[in-house]
Amino acid sequence: MNYTLIIHSILRWAVVLFGLWALINALSGVFGKRKFTAGDNRTNLFFMISCDIQLLIGLVLYFNGMWFTLLKTNAKEVMKDGMSRFFAVEHITMMVIAWLLVHIGRSMVKRAGTDAQKHKRSLIYFGIAILIILAMIPWPFRQPGIARQLFPQF
Repeated sequence: MNYTLIIHSILRWAVVLFGLWALINALSGVFGKRKFTAGDNRTNLFFMISCDIQLLIGLVLYFNGMWFTLLKTNAKEVMKDGMSRFFAVEHITMMVIAWLLVHIGRSMVKRAGTDAQKHKRSLIYFGIAILIILAMIPWPFRQPGIARQLFPQF
């Protein structure tokens, strides 16, 4: 049993929940024209930390698993097969991009001058990041081979 994969599958929920929480805060800040609070900052921080932990576990899985080895040894065949390409290339690439957007967004929010700018930057960066994350999770409704259960079986 691959416990690292199980942890990775469970922690996706922390990323999704913190990401949606940060997005809702940003939306309410932009449309409600409210102050950027310490709670907003904390939510953004939790989103970033959950992404950091998830990426670290994902990189351990990737470089110690079959996908990286398969890509190194037979890249042409990997690119022809949708399932192999998803896990060996697409999933990791897009998740790293989402992780970068979260970090850049957090930095941009800190540098913003006004509360309105902070909420707007949160909405833009975290919104794009959470869309990428949601699109690249191997949900149960995805094509066979890519689809994974909502919660791992122990």
